[in-house]
Amino acid sequence: MEPIRILVVEDHNVVRQGLVALLKTVPDMQVVGEAGDGEQAVELFRKYLPDVTIMDLRLPKKTGVEATIEIRREYPSARIIVLTTFDGDEDIYRALQSGARGYLLKDMFGDELMEAVRAVHSGKTRIPPAVALRLAERMGGPNLTARESEVLELIVAGKSNKEIGSDLSISEATVKSHINSILSKLGVTDRTQAATTALQRGIVHLSR
Repeated sequence: MEPIRILVVEDHNVVRQGLVALLKTVPDMQVVGEAGDGEQAVELFRKYLPDVTIMDLRLPKKTGVEATIEIRREYPSARIIVLTTFDGDEDIYRALQSGARGYLLKDMFGDELMEAVRAVHSGKTRIPPAVALRLAERMGGPNLTARESEVLELIVAGKSNKEIGSDLSISEATVKSHINSILSKLGVTDRTQAATTALQRGIVHLSR
């Protein structure tokens, strides 16, 4: 049998080198390319057309979700496993909505990675039970609108209602209305809890 051809996308050199070294010990797997950012991931996918891509979620230039969407738009059959330290339900939701076939956390064991690569290569989906539970919770909750997401990002950035209104060219009364809706949808009572929940769930990320 031909080995499973794999593209590894990870911006941290040590982590990427560790993954590549691990995969090289497996007889039925072959690393055909390594990318350190999202743009390079798309370029190398076009070049090598790997069987499976292991994609970090948070990357420079393009996020893992953006790179996955772009790859899947050109190659609908692309099989991508998201590998990340983040287990917020919004991260999981976005990754799987973008077309990823698997979602694994970086604290997993090596044999879990190998099993996931083989499963996704054979056309299956691989999501650990704990991650599936978080995803189910996310899908059962209300979605924030695009404007509410913008307001929430500015809350996390520490902006006041007046500053948010100025940044988004809306009135303070409109800002307050959006905030009330955000608090209700997130199930929290104040701005601080909203910011904390947004970061914990992966709805908003602090810039690197």
